[in-house]
Amino acid sequence: MSTQPFQSWAMTHPGARRQYNQDTFVNRPDLGLWAVADGAGGHQGGEIAAGLLREALDEIPPLLSASEMLAQVRLKVGGTHDALRDLANKDHQPISGASTIVVLIVRNGHFACLWAGDSRAYLLRDGVLRQVSHDHSLVQELVDAGALRPEDAESHPRANVITRAVGAEVDELLLDKVSDRLQPGDRFLLCSDGLHKTLRESDLAAMLAESTGVPPTQAMIAAAVAMGASDNVTAVVVEIGGAGLSVS
Repeated sequence: MSTQPFQSWAMTHPGARRQYNQDTFVNRPDLGLWAVADGAGGHQGGEIAAGLLREALDEIPPLLSASEMLAQVRLKVGGTHDALRDLANKDHQPISGASTIVVLIVRNGHFACLWAGDSRAYLLRDGVLRQVSHDHSLVQELVDAGALRPEDAESHPRANVITRAVGAEVDELLLDKVSDRLQPGDRFLLCSDGLHKTLRESDLAAMLAESTGVPPTQAMIAAAVAMGASDNVTAVVVEIGGAGLSVS
């Protein structure tokens, strides 16, 4: 096991069928902070929304406690939501957009995951992959209500409809949160829907577990593009070293 607190990899790609990329990521092992944002609302609008989120999270200062970091993430994401709503409401500004967000924070032997939308967080532990986040999407609501089988969700005609996003038409953005203890060797995957809708979870688990010298993000995105990913694809992988359990 590495004596370094964290090891992380991050990569984004337009996908097999698009010329532009509305996805972006934050890769800040120095802060114990990672994120993926997937812009929506037209090319320029989505790119602006995701970019504003990245810039806001990158502004978070170092040496914060766990509670301070959590508060800063909520503050920065909420502030970006308000800024995007203001932009959309200005008559002279025709460009508006929104973005999903999934954030991972690691502090003091614990992690917290916050999200809005259908960009996901997964945890690989002891060879078992589980989804940490829970999609804010129309098909997920149908699955939860028992009106749609999980295996039919991706082929549903409204599979791309999200029900929560930064910059969406609501006054206050709510971020869901999951937190738990860490274990040495935990590997997290944050990704946009372009990745998890193209590759099976079994494939994600296998590539997340591999130690071939090729960054897992590179392997995942190459596989998604080879399979004809129709959307932008972004992956951030974080591995917890033994020292990561005591980082303050």
